[in-house]
Amino acid sequence: MATTPARLTCADLSFAWPDGTPVLDGFQLAVGPGRTGLIGLNGCGKSTLLKLFAGELAPAAGRVDAVGEIGYLPQTVVLDTALRVDEALGIAATRTALHAIEAGDVREEHFAAVGDDWDVEERAVATLDQLGLGRIGLDRTVGELSGGECVLLRLAALLLARPDILLLDEPTNNLDLPARRRLHRAVDSWPGVLVVVSHDRELLERVDRIAELRDGEVRWYGGNHSAYEEAVDREQAAAERAVRAAEADVQRQKRELADAQMLLARRKRYGQKMHDTKREPRIVMNGRKRAAQESAGKHRATHVERLDRAKERLDEAVEAVRDDDEVRIELPHTKVHPGRSVLTLRELRLRYGAEVRGEYAIHGPERIALVGRNGAGKTTLLRTIAGELSPVGGEALAHVPLRFLPQRLDVLDDGLSVVANMARFAPSATHRTVRAQLARFLFRGARADQPVGTLSGGERFRASLAALLLAEPAPRLLLLDEPTNSLDLASVRRLTAALESYEGALVVASHDVPFLESLGPTRWLLLDGELRDTTAEEVRETM
Repeated sequence: MATTPARLTCADLSFAWPDGTPVLDGFQLAVGPGRTGLIGLNGCGKSTLLKLFAGELAPAAGRVDAVGEIGYLPQTVVLDTALRVDEALGIAATRTALHAIEAGDVREEHFAAVGDDWDVEERAVATLDQLGLGRIGLDRTVGELSGGECVLLRLAALLLARPDILLLDEPTNNLDLPARRRLHRAVDSWPGVLVVVSHDRELLERVDRIAELRDGEVRWYGGNHSAYEEAVDREQAAAERAVRAAEADVQRQKRELADAQMLLARRKRYGQKMHDTKREPRIVMNGRKRAAQESAGKHRATHVERLDRAKERLDEAVEAVRDDDEVRIELPHTKVHPGRSVLTLRELRLRYGAEVRGEYAIHGPERIALVGRNGAGKTTLLRTIAGELSPVGGEALAHVPLRFLPQRLDVLDDGLSVVANMARFAPSATHRTVRAQLARFLFRGARADQPVGTLSGGERFRASLAALLLAEPAPRLLLLDEPTNSLDLASVRRLTAALESYEGALVVASHDVPFLESLGPTRWLLLDGELRDTTAEEVRETM
Protein backbone atom coordinates (compact mmCIF):
# COMPACT_ATOMS: atom_id res chain seq x y z
CA MET A 1 0.00 0.00 0.00
CA ALA A 2 1.17 3.56 -0.61
CA THR A 3 2.87 5.36 2.30
CA THR A 4 1.21 8.67 1.39
CA PRO A 5 -2.56 9.04 0.91
CA ALA A 6 -3.65 7.57 -2.39
CA ARG A 7 -4.79 10.08 -4.96
CA LEU A 8 -5.80 10.19 -8.61
CA THR A 9 -5.47 13.33 -10.72
CA CYS A 10 -5.57 14.35 -14.35
CA ALA A 11 -4.62 17.67 -15.91
CA ASP A 12 -5.51 19.11 -19.32
CA LEU A 13 -6.66 15.65 -20.41
CA SER A 14 -7.92 15.33 -23.99
CA PHE A 15 -9.13 12.27 -25.84
CA ALA A 16 -10.95 11.59 -29.11
CA TRP A 17 -11.94 8.45 -30.94
CA PRO A 18 -9.98 7.47 -34.11
CA ASP A 19 -12.70 9.02 -36.30
CA GLY A 20 -12.11 12.37 -34.60
CA THR A 21 -15.15 12.30 -32.31
CA PRO A 22 -14.11 14.29 -29.20
CA VAL A 23 -14.77 12.80 -25.76
CA LEU A 24 -12.71 14.97 -23.38
CA ASP A 25 -10.94 18.27 -24.02
CA GLY A 26 -8.71 19.98 -21.44
CA PHE A 27 -10.32 17.90 -18.71
CA GLN A 28 -9.34 18.39 -15.05
CA LEU A 29 -10.09 16.09 -12.10
CA ALA A 30 -8.67 15.20 -8.70
CA VAL A 31 -10.01 12.33 -6.58
CA GLY A 32 -8.83 11.65 -3.04
CA PRO A 33 -9.59 8.98 -0.42
CA GLY A 34 -13.16 7.85 0.05
CA ARG A 35 -15.94 6.54 -2.18
CA THR A 36 -16.79 8.60 -5.27
CA GLY A 37 -19.78 7.87 -7.50
CA LEU A 38 -19.08 8.98 -11.09
CA ILE A 39 -22.35 9.54 -12.91
CA GLY A 40 -23.54 11.17 -16.14
CA LEU A 41 -25.55 10.53 -19.26
CA ASN A 42 -24.55 7.61 -21.45
CA GLY A 43 -21.91 8.70 -23.93
CA CYS A 44 -20.52 11.51 -21.76
CA GLY A 45 -17.21 9.66 -21.30
CA LYS A 46 -17.40 7.92 -17.89
CA SER A 47 -16.07 4.53 -19.04
CA THR A 48 -13.50 6.23 -21.27
CA LEU A 49 -12.27 8.22 -18.29
CA LEU A 50 -11.83 5.08 -16.18
CA LYS A 51 -9.91 3.42 -19.02
CA LEU A 52 -7.64 6.48 -19.23
CA PHE A 53 -7.08 6.28 -15.47
CA ALA A 54 -6.33 2.55 -15.71
CA GLY A 55 -3.90 3.03 -18.60
CA GLU A 56 -6.01 1.04 -21.06
CA LEU A 57 -6.34 4.12 -23.28
CA ALA A 58 -3.73 6.79 -23.98
CA PRO A 59 -4.74 10.46 -23.91
CA ALA A 60 -4.18 12.67 -26.92
CA ALA A 61 -2.93 15.37 -24.55
CA GLY A 62 -2.51 15.95 -20.84
CA ARG A 63 -1.61 13.40 -18.23
CA VAL A 64 -2.94 11.10 -15.52
CA ASP A 65 -1.08 10.84 -12.21
CA ALA A 66 -1.77 8.24 -9.53
CA VAL A 67 -0.34 7.98 -6.03
CA GLY A 68 -0.69 4.26 -5.34
CA GLU A 69 -1.49 1.12 -7.28
CA ILE A 70 -4.65 1.05 -9.44
CA GLY A 71 -7.10 -1.86 -9.68
CA TYR A 72 -9.70 -1.73 -12.47
CA LEU A 73 -12.92 -3.69 -12.99
CA PRO A 74 -14.13 -3.03 -16.56
CA GLN A 75 -17.75 -2.84 -17.58
CA THR A 76 -17.45 -6.04 -19.59
CA VAL A 77 -15.46 -8.80 -17.91
CA VAL A 78 -13.94 -11.27 -20.36
CA LEU A 79 -12.02 -14.20 -18.88
CA ASP A 80 -10.46 -17.16 -20.66
CA THR A 81 -12.86 -20.03 -20.01
CA ALA A 82 -9.92 -22.45 -19.73
CA LEU A 83 -8.39 -20.58 -16.78
CA ARG A 84 -8.52 -22.13 -13.34
CA VAL A 85 -9.99 -19.97 -10.59
CA ASP A 86 -6.60 -19.54 -8.90
CA GLU A 87 -5.15 -18.33 -12.22
CA ALA A 88 -7.96 -15.80 -12.62
CA LEU A 89 -7.23 -14.62 -9.07
CA GLY A 90 -3.55 -14.18 -9.94
CA ILE A 91 -2.32 -16.53 -7.19
CA ALA A 92 -1.57 -19.67 -9.19
CA ALA A 93 2.24 -19.27 -9.14
CA THR A 94 2.29 -18.46 -5.41
CA ARG A 95 0.00 -21.38 -4.68
CA THR A 96 2.12 -23.80 -6.72
CA ALA A 97 5.28 -22.73 -4.90
CA LEU A 98 3.52 -23.04 -1.54
CA HIS A 99 2.41 -26.60 -2.31
CA ALA A 100 5.94 -27.48 -3.45
CA ILE A 101 7.42 -26.25 -0.15
CA GLU A 102 4.76 -28.16 1.81
CA ALA A 103 5.77 -31.28 -0.16
CA GLY A 104 9.40 -30.87 0.89
CA ASP A 105 10.84 -28.98 -2.09
CA VAL A 106 12.86 -26.20 -0.43
CA ARG A 107 14.41 -24.60 -3.48
CA GLU A 108 14.97 -20.84 -3.15
CA GLU A 109 12.80 -20.03 -6.17
CA HIS A 110 9.72 -21.36 -4.33
CA PHE A 111 10.39 -19.20 -1.26
CA ALA A 112 10.91 -16.19 -3.58
CA ALA A 113 7.55 -16.90 -5.26
CA VAL A 114 5.73 -17.10 -1.92
CA GLY A 115 7.43 -14.10 -0.32
CA ASP A 116 5.40 -13.13 2.75
CA ASP A 117 2.14 -14.44 1.30
CA TRP A 118 1.98 -17.71 3.25
CA ASP A 119 -1.76 -17.41 3.87
CA VAL A 120 -2.63 -16.77 0.23
CA GLU A 121 -5.01 -19.75 -0.03
CA GLU A 122 -6.83 -18.88 3.15
CA ARG A 123 -7.21 -15.24 2.05
CA ALA A 124 -8.39 -16.33 -1.41
CA VAL A 125 -11.01 -18.69 -0.02
CA ALA A 126 -12.15 -16.05 2.50
CA THR A 127 -12.44 -13.43 -0.25
CA LEU A 128 -14.41 -15.80 -2.49
CA ASP A 129 -16.67 -16.65 0.42
CA GLN A 130 -17.16 -12.93 1.16
CA LEU A 131 -18.50 -12.55 -2.38
CA GLY A 132 -20.62 -15.71 -2.29
CA LEU A 133 -18.20 -17.80 -4.35
CA GLY A 134 -16.86 -20.01 -1.57
CA ARG A 135 -18.40 -23.13 -3.12
CA ILE A 136 -16.51 -22.87 -6.43
CA GLY A 137 -13.06 -23.71 -5.05
CA LEU A 138 -9.70 -22.73 -6.52
CA ASP A 139 -9.30 -25.58 -9.01
CA ARG A 140 -12.45 -25.20 -11.10
CA THR A 141 -12.33 -23.50 -14.49
CA VAL A 142 -13.81 -20.16 -15.43
CA GLY A 143 -15.93 -21.87 -18.10
CA GLU A 144 -18.03 -23.44 -15.33
CA LEU A 145 -19.07 -20.02 -13.96
CA SER A 146 -21.94 -17.73 -14.96
CA GLY A 147 -21.43 -14.20 -16.22
CA GLY A 148 -22.25 -12.75 -12.81
CA GLU A 149 -19.86 -15.15 -11.09
CA CYS A 150 -17.08 -14.06 -13.49
CA VAL A 151 -17.66 -10.43 -12.45
CA LEU A 152 -17.38 -11.42 -8.78
CA LEU A 153 -14.29 -13.50 -9.51
CA ARG A 154 -12.59 -10.53 -11.16
CA LEU A 155 -13.57 -8.38 -8.18
CA ALA A 156 -12.16 -11.02 -5.82
CA ALA A 157 -8.84 -10.81 -7.69
CA LEU A 158 -8.77 -7.06 -7.13
CA LEU A 159 -9.62 -7.39 -3.44
CA LEU A 160 -6.82 -9.93 -3.04
CA ALA A 161 -4.33 -7.63 -4.80
CA ARG A 162 -5.30 -4.83 -2.38
CA PRO A 163 -4.69 -1.86 -4.71
CA ASP A 164 -4.72 1.68 -3.27
CA ILE A 165 -7.14 2.93 -5.92
CA LEU A 166 -10.11 0.86 -7.08
CA LEU A 167 -12.00 1.72 -10.27
CA LEU A 168 -15.33 -0.05 -10.80
CA ASP A 169 -17.30 0.33 -14.05
CA GLU A 170 -20.91 -0.84 -13.66
CA PRO A 171 -19.87 -3.58 -11.18
CA THR A 172 -23.43 -4.81 -10.49
CA ASN A 173 -24.02 -5.78 -14.12
CA ASN A 174 -25.20 -9.41 -14.28
CA LEU A 175 -25.31 -9.73 -10.48
CA ASP A 176 -28.35 -11.15 -8.72
CA LEU A 177 -29.65 -9.48 -5.57
CA PRO A 178 -27.57 -11.51 -3.05
CA ALA A 179 -24.41 -10.87 -5.08
CA ARG A 180 -25.21 -7.15 -5.27
CA ARG A 181 -25.54 -7.01 -1.50
CA ARG A 182 -22.17 -8.69 -1.08
CA LEU A 183 -20.59 -6.19 -3.45
CA HIS A 184 -22.25 -3.37 -1.50
CA ARG A 185 -20.61 -4.65 1.68
CA ALA A 186 -17.22 -4.82 -0.06
CA VAL A 187 -17.65 -1.20 -1.16
CA ASP A 188 -18.66 -0.17 2.37
CA SER A 189 -15.43 -1.58 3.79
CA TRP A 190 -13.04 -0.30 1.08
CA PRO A 191 -10.28 1.69 2.85
CA GLY A 192 -8.66 3.58 -0.04
CA VAL A 193 -9.72 5.57 -3.09
CA LEU A 194 -12.79 4.18 -4.82
CA VAL A 195 -14.34 5.51 -8.04
CA VAL A 196 -17.48 3.70 -9.16
CA VAL A 197 -19.53 4.22 -12.32
CA SER A 198 -22.96 2.73 -11.75
CA HIS A 199 -26.70 2.97 -12.37
CA ASP A 200 -27.40 0.93 -9.21
CA ARG A 201 -29.22 3.29 -6.85
CA GLU A 202 -28.45 1.16 -3.78
CA LEU A 203 -24.74 1.21 -4.59
CA LEU A 204 -24.74 4.98 -5.20
CA GLU A 205 -26.39 5.47 -1.82
CA ARG A 206 -23.14 4.16 -0.28
CA VAL A 207 -20.74 6.72 -1.73
CA ASP A 208 -19.34 9.77 0.07
CA ARG A 209 -19.67 12.13 -2.87
CA ILE A 210 -21.06 12.32 -6.39
CA ALA A 211 -19.04 13.54 -9.38
CA GLU A 212 -21.34 14.33 -12.30
CA LEU A 213 -19.66 14.35 -15.71
CA ARG A 214 -21.64 16.68 -17.95
CA ASP A 215 -20.61 18.65 -21.03
CA GLY A 216 -16.97 17.66 -20.57
CA GLU A 217 -16.70 18.93 -16.98
CA VAL A 218 -17.23 17.48 -13.50
CA ARG A 219 -19.50 19.02 -10.90
CA TRP A 220 -19.12 17.80 -7.33
CA TYR A 221 -21.95 17.09 -4.90
CA GLY A 222 -21.35 16.08 -1.29
CA GLY A 223 -23.17 13.02 0.00
CA ASN A 224 -24.82 10.06 -1.68
CA HIS A 225 -27.16 9.88 -4.68
CA SER A 226 -30.22 10.99 -2.74
CA ALA A 227 -28.35 14.11 -1.59
CA TYR A 228 -27.28 14.68 -5.20
CA GLU A 229 -30.88 14.47 -6.45
CA GLU A 230 -32.03 16.91 -3.77
CA ALA A 231 -29.25 19.34 -4.73
CA VAL A 232 -30.09 19.07 -8.44
CA ASP A 233 -33.78 19.61 -7.70
CA ARG A 234 -32.90 22.79 -5.80
CA GLU A 235 -30.62 23.92 -8.63
CA GLN A 236 -33.30 23.28 -11.22
CA ALA A 237 -35.97 25.09 -9.22
CA ALA A 238 -33.63 28.09 -8.94
CA ALA A 239 -32.72 27.85 -12.65
CA GLU A 240 -36.38 27.79 -13.67
CA ARG A 241 -37.09 30.82 -11.46
CA ALA A 242 -34.14 32.58 -13.10
CA VAL A 243 -35.56 31.76 -16.54
CA ARG A 244 -38.94 33.23 -15.60
CA ALA A 245 -37.29 36.34 -14.18
CA ALA A 246 -35.07 36.71 -17.27
CA GLU A 247 -38.06 36.27 -19.59
CA ALA A 248 -39.94 38.98 -17.68
CA ASP A 249 -36.89 41.26 -17.91
CA VAL A 250 -36.65 40.72 -21.68
CA GLN A 251 -40.31 41.62 -22.09
CA ARG A 252 -39.87 44.72 -19.89
CA GLN A 253 -36.84 45.85 -21.91
CA LYS A 254 -38.79 45.34 -25.14
CA ARG A 255 -41.65 47.48 -23.82
CA GLU A 256 -39.25 50.21 -22.63
CA LEU A 257 -37.50 50.20 -26.01
CA ALA A 258 -40.86 50.46 -27.80
CA ASP A 259 -41.93 53.31 -25.44
CA ALA A 260 -38.65 55.11 -26.02
CA GLN A 261 -39.02 54.78 -29.78
CA MET A 262 -42.58 56.16 -29.59
CA LEU A 263 -41.37 59.09 -27.48
CA LEU A 264 -38.57 59.82 -29.91
CA ALA A 265 -40.95 59.62 -32.86
CA ARG A 266 -43.27 62.09 -31.11
CA ARG A 267 -40.39 64.48 -30.51
CA LYS A 268 -39.33 64.16 -34.11
CA ARG A 269 -42.83 65.01 -35.32
CA TYR A 270 -42.91 68.04 -32.98
CA GLY A 271 -39.55 69.24 -34.23
CA GLN A 272 -40.65 68.82 -37.83
CA LYS A 273 -43.80 70.83 -37.08
CA MET A 274 -41.74 73.62 -35.54
CA HIS A 275 -39.50 73.55 -38.62
CA ASP A 276 -42.43 73.69 -41.03
CA THR A 277 -44.12 76.61 -39.22
CA LYS A 278 -40.77 78.44 -38.84
CA ARG A 279 -41.62 79.58 -35.31
CA GLU A 280 -37.92 79.73 -34.38
CA PRO A 281 -34.80 80.92 -36.20
CA ARG A 282 -33.29 78.33 -38.57
CA ILE A 283 -29.97 78.13 -36.69
CA VAL A 284 -31.80 77.44 -33.41
CA MET A 285 -34.00 74.78 -35.00
CA ASN A 286 -31.03 73.04 -36.68
CA GLY A 287 -29.09 72.99 -33.41
CA ARG A 288 -32.08 71.64 -31.56
CA LYS A 289 -32.54 69.01 -34.30
CA ARG A 290 -28.90 67.84 -34.05
CA ALA A 291 -29.12 67.66 -30.27
CA ALA A 292 -32.38 65.71 -30.48
CA GLN A 293 -30.87 63.27 -32.99
CA GLU A 294 -27.82 62.70 -30.79
CA SER A 295 -30.00 62.25 -27.72
CA ALA A 296 -32.32 59.91 -29.60
CA GLY A 297 -29.40 57.84 -30.81
CA LYS A 298 -27.94 57.52 -27.32
CA HIS A 299 -31.36 56.76 -25.84
CA ARG A 300 -32.08 54.05 -28.43
CA ALA A 301 -28.61 52.55 -28.04
CA THR A 302 -29.05 52.41 -24.25
CA HIS A 303 -32.34 50.52 -24.51
CA VAL A 304 -31.02 48.19 -27.24
CA GLU A 305 -28.01 47.41 -25.04
CA ARG A 306 -30.27 46.72 -22.06
CA LEU A 307 -32.40 44.40 -24.20
CA ASP A 308 -29.33 42.57 -25.49
CA ARG A 309 -28.06 42.08 -21.92
CA ALA A 310 -31.48 40.82 -20.85
CA LYS A 311 -31.46 38.29 -23.74
CA GLU A 312 -27.97 37.13 -22.74
CA ARG A 313 -29.14 36.60 -19.15
CA LEU A 314 -32.11 34.62 -20.49
CA ASP A 315 -29.82 32.44 -22.61
CA GLU A 316 -27.61 31.76 -19.57
CA ALA A 317 -30.64 30.92 -17.43
CA VAL A 318 -32.04 28.56 -20.06
CA GLU A 319 -28.63 26.89 -20.38
CA ALA A 320 -28.71 26.07 -16.66
CA VAL A 321 -31.99 24.17 -17.00
CA ARG A 322 -31.43 20.51 -17.80
CA ASP A 323 -33.24 19.31 -20.88
CA ASP A 324 -32.22 15.69 -21.38
CA ASP A 325 -33.92 14.20 -24.41
CA GLU A 326 -36.25 11.24 -24.11
CA VAL A 327 -36.64 8.35 -26.54
CA ARG A 328 -39.94 8.70 -28.37
CA ILE A 329 -41.07 5.97 -30.76
CA GLU A 330 -44.18 4.67 -32.42
CA LEU A 331 -44.34 0.95 -33.13
CA PRO A 332 -47.77 0.17 -34.60
CA HIS A 333 -46.61 -2.98 -36.41
CA THR A 334 -45.57 -4.72 -33.18
CA LYS A 335 -49.13 -4.99 -31.86
CA VAL A 336 -50.34 -8.40 -30.67
CA HIS A 337 -54.06 -8.84 -30.07
CA PRO A 338 -55.20 -10.30 -26.74
CA GLY A 339 -55.68 -14.03 -26.93
CA ARG A 340 -53.25 -14.60 -29.77
CA SER A 341 -50.76 -17.38 -29.05
CA VAL A 342 -47.24 -15.97 -28.93
CA LEU A 343 -44.97 -18.60 -27.31
CA THR A 344 -45.31 -22.16 -26.05
CA LEU A 345 -42.78 -23.94 -23.81
CA ARG A 346 -43.52 -27.64 -23.41
CA GLU A 347 -41.54 -30.09 -21.20
CA LEU A 348 -38.44 -28.06 -22.00
CA ARG A 349 -35.10 -29.29 -20.71
CA LEU A 350 -32.24 -26.84 -21.11
CA ARG A 351 -28.51 -27.22 -21.23
CA TYR A 352 -26.84 -26.98 -17.82
CA GLY A 353 -29.79 -28.58 -16.04
CA ALA A 354 -32.71 -26.13 -15.85
CA GLU A 355 -36.11 -27.27 -17.09
CA VAL A 356 -39.69 -26.20 -17.75
CA ARG A 357 -42.10 -28.87 -16.56
CA GLY A 358 -45.48 -29.17 -18.19
CA GLU A 359 -46.50 -26.30 -20.46
CA TYR A 360 -46.06 -22.56 -20.22
CA ALA A 361 -47.70 -20.31 -22.80
CA ILE A 362 -47.76 -16.60 -23.54
CA HIS A 363 -50.87 -15.13 -25.13
CA GLY A 364 -51.36 -11.58 -26.37
CA PRO A 365 -49.20 -8.62 -25.31
CA GLU A 366 -48.11 -10.16 -22.00
CA ARG A 367 -45.13 -8.74 -20.14
CA ILE A 368 -43.10 -11.44 -18.41
CA ALA A 369 -40.51 -10.65 -15.74
CA LEU A 370 -37.98 -13.52 -15.67
CA VAL A 371 -35.91 -13.68 -12.49
CA GLY A 372 -33.46 -16.08 -10.87
CA ARG A 373 -30.05 -16.21 -9.29
CA ASN A 374 -26.79 -16.07 -11.23
CA GLY A 375 -26.25 -19.35 -13.06
CA ALA A 376 -29.94 -20.38 -12.84
CA GLY A 377 -30.22 -20.54 -16.63
CA LYS A 378 -32.15 -17.38 -17.57
CA THR A 379 -29.84 -16.53 -20.47
CA THR A 380 -29.89 -20.17 -21.59
CA LEU A 381 -33.70 -20.13 -21.62
CA LEU A 382 -33.85 -16.93 -23.68
CA ARG A 383 -31.25 -18.21 -26.15
CA THR A 384 -33.20 -21.44 -26.49
CA ILE A 385 -36.44 -19.55 -27.19
CA ALA A 386 -34.57 -17.42 -29.74
CA GLY A 387 -33.29 -20.54 -31.50
CA GLU A 388 -29.63 -19.93 -30.70
CA LEU A 389 -29.41 -23.10 -28.56
CA SER A 390 -31.07 -26.45 -29.05
CA PRO A 391 -32.93 -27.85 -26.03
CA VAL A 392 -31.88 -31.13 -24.45
CA GLY A 393 -35.53 -32.14 -24.57
CA GLY A 394 -39.00 -30.75 -25.15
CA GLU A 395 -39.74 -27.76 -27.35
CA ALA A 396 -39.92 -23.97 -27.45
CA LEU A 397 -42.28 -22.73 -30.16
CA ALA A 398 -42.58 -19.06 -31.09
CA HIS A 399 -45.76 -18.30 -33.06
CA VAL A 400 -44.86 -14.69 -34.02
CA PRO A 401 -41.71 -12.92 -35.27
CA LEU A 402 -39.28 -12.46 -32.38
CA ARG A 403 -36.03 -10.65 -31.63
CA PHE A 404 -33.50 -11.28 -28.88
CA LEU A 405 -31.21 -8.63 -27.37
CA PRO A 406 -28.42 -10.43 -25.46
CA GLN A 407 -26.34 -9.09 -22.59
CA ARG A 408 -23.32 -8.89 -24.87
CA LEU A 409 -25.06 -6.44 -27.26
CA ASP A 410 -23.30 -8.16 -30.16
CA VAL A 411 -26.14 -7.86 -32.68
CA LEU A 412 -24.47 -4.90 -34.42
CA ASP A 413 -21.35 -4.68 -36.57
CA ASP A 414 -18.73 -2.56 -34.77
CA GLY A 415 -17.14 -1.47 -38.05
CA LEU A 416 -20.34 -0.02 -39.49
CA SER A 417 -22.06 3.21 -38.57
CA VAL A 418 -25.30 3.26 -36.59
CA VAL A 419 -27.29 4.15 -39.72
CA ALA A 420 -25.61 1.40 -41.78
CA ASN A 421 -26.40 -1.18 -39.09
CA MET A 422 -29.98 0.00 -38.98
CA ALA A 423 -30.27 -0.39 -42.76
CA ARG A 424 -29.20 -4.04 -42.42
CA PHE A 425 -32.19 -4.77 -40.21
CA ALA A 426 -34.68 -2.84 -42.36
CA PRO A 427 -33.39 -3.26 -45.94
CA SER A 428 -36.57 -2.01 -47.62
CA ALA A 429 -36.67 1.26 -45.64
CA THR A 430 -35.44 4.42 -47.37
CA HIS A 431 -32.36 6.23 -46.10
CA ARG A 432 -34.55 9.13 -44.97
CA THR A 433 -36.87 6.79 -43.07
CA VAL A 434 -33.95 5.09 -41.33
CA ARG A 435 -32.52 8.44 -40.20
CA ALA A 436 -35.91 9.68 -39.05
CA GLN A 437 -36.42 6.56 -36.95
CA LEU A 438 -32.91 6.75 -35.48
CA ALA A 439 -33.53 10.38 -34.51
CA ARG A 440 -36.34 9.11 -32.27
CA PHE A 441 -33.67 7.05 -30.49
CA LEU A 442 -31.53 10.22 -30.12
CA PHE A 443 -29.13 9.40 -32.98
CA ARG A 444 -29.34 12.62 -34.96
CA GLY A 445 -27.07 13.96 -37.68
CA ALA A 446 -23.43 13.04 -37.15
CA ARG A 447 -24.33 10.84 -34.18
CA ALA A 448 -26.00 8.39 -36.57
CA ASP A 449 -22.82 8.25 -38.66
CA GLN A 450 -20.61 7.17 -35.75
CA PRO A 451 -19.10 3.67 -35.95
CA VAL A 452 -20.84 1.39 -33.45
CA GLY A 453 -17.46 0.43 -32.01
CA THR A 454 -17.02 3.98 -30.64
CA LEU A 455 -20.35 4.06 -28.77
CA SER A 456 -20.67 3.92 -24.99
CA GLY A 457 -22.43 0.96 -23.41
CA GLY A 458 -25.68 2.88 -23.08
CA GLU A 459 -25.51 4.27 -26.62
CA ARG A 460 -24.77 0.81 -27.97
CA PHE A 461 -27.79 -0.55 -26.14
CA ARG A 462 -29.98 2.22 -27.57
CA ALA A 463 -28.70 1.54 -31.10
CA SER A 464 -29.24 -2.22 -30.69
CA LEU A 465 -32.76 -1.69 -29.37
CA ALA A 466 -33.54 0.62 -32.28
CA ALA A 467 -32.30 -1.98 -34.78
CA LEU A 468 -34.41 -4.75 -33.24
CA LEU A 469 -37.62 -2.76 -32.75
CA LEU A 470 -37.50 -1.27 -36.24
CA ALA A 471 -36.43 -4.50 -37.93
CA GLU A 472 -38.38 -6.23 -40.70
CA PRO A 473 -40.58 -8.05 -39.97
CA ALA A 474 -41.57 -6.11 -36.85
CA PRO A 475 -40.94 -8.24 -33.75
CA ARG A 476 -44.06 -9.17 -31.84
CA LEU A 477 -42.11 -11.01 -29.18
CA LEU A 478 -39.12 -9.22 -27.69
CA LEU A 479 -36.60 -11.00 -25.45
CA LEU A 480 -34.29 -8.79 -23.38
CA ASP A 481 -31.45 -10.15 -21.26
CA GLU A 482 -30.35 -7.77 -18.47
CA PRO A 483 -31.24 -4.67 -20.49
CA THR A 484 -30.32 -2.16 -17.78
CA ASN A 485 -26.68 -3.25 -17.71
CA SER A 486 -24.49 -0.28 -18.67
CA LEU A 487 -27.41 2.17 -18.59
CA ASP A 488 -27.33 5.30 -16.46
CA LEU A 489 -30.47 6.22 -14.53
CA ALA A 490 -31.66 8.63 -17.23
CA SER A 491 -31.23 5.90 -19.86
CA VAL A 492 -33.18 3.43 -17.73
CA ARG A 493 -36.04 5.93 -17.76
CA ARG A 494 -35.65 6.25 -21.53
CA LEU A 495 -35.77 2.47 -21.93
CA THR A 496 -38.92 2.26 -19.83
CA ALA A 497 -40.53 5.00 -21.92
CA ALA A 498 -39.53 3.26 -25.16
CA LEU A 499 -40.95 -0.07 -24.02
CA GLU A 500 -44.22 1.64 -23.09
CA SER A 501 -44.69 2.13 -26.86
CA TYR A 502 -44.07 -1.54 -27.57
CA GLU A 503 -47.37 -3.37 -28.09
CA GLY A 504 -46.01 -6.88 -28.51
CA ALA A 505 -45.21 -9.58 -25.95
CA LEU A 506 -42.19 -8.95 -23.78
CA VAL A 507 -39.92 -11.29 -21.79
CA VAL A 508 -37.29 -9.49 -19.72
CA ALA A 509 -34.63 -11.24 -17.64
CA SER A 510 -33.19 -8.88 -15.04
CA HIS A 511 -31.91 -8.58 -11.48
CA ASP A 512 -33.15 -4.98 -11.39
CA VAL A 513 -36.48 -5.47 -9.62
CA PRO A 514 -37.51 -1.77 -9.60
CA PHE A 515 -36.98 -1.65 -13.37
CA LEU A 516 -39.03 -4.81 -13.87
CA GLU A 517 -41.82 -3.34 -11.77
CA SER A 518 -41.78 -0.16 -13.88
CA LEU A 519 -42.63 -2.25 -16.96
CA GLY A 520 -45.91 -3.37 -15.40
CA PRO A 521 -45.35 -7.14 -15.73
CA THR A 522 -48.45 -9.30 -16.13
CA ARG A 523 -46.56 -12.31 -14.77
CA TRP A 524 -43.39 -13.03 -12.78
CA LEU A 525 -41.52 -16.26 -13.54
CA LEU A 526 -38.73 -17.62 -11.33
CA LEU A 527 -36.15 -19.98 -12.80
CA ASP A 528 -34.54 -21.97 -9.99
CA GLY A 529 -33.84 -25.44 -11.32
CA GLU A 530 -37.28 -25.33 -12.89
CA LEU A 531 -39.60 -22.55 -14.05
CA ARG A 532 -42.47 -21.52 -11.78
CA ASP A 533 -44.77 -18.55 -11.18
CA THR A 534 -43.82 -16.11 -8.42
CA THR A 535 -44.49 -12.54 -7.26
CA ALA A 536 -42.44 -9.38 -6.88
CA GLU A 537 -42.81 -9.65 -3.10
CA GLU A 538 -41.41 -13.20 -3.09
CA VAL A 539 -38.52 -12.12 -5.30
CA ARG A 540 -37.55 -9.34 -2.89
CA GLU A 541 -37.83 -11.62 0.14
CA THR A 542 -36.00 -14.68 -1.19
CA MET A 543 -33.33 -13.24 -3.49
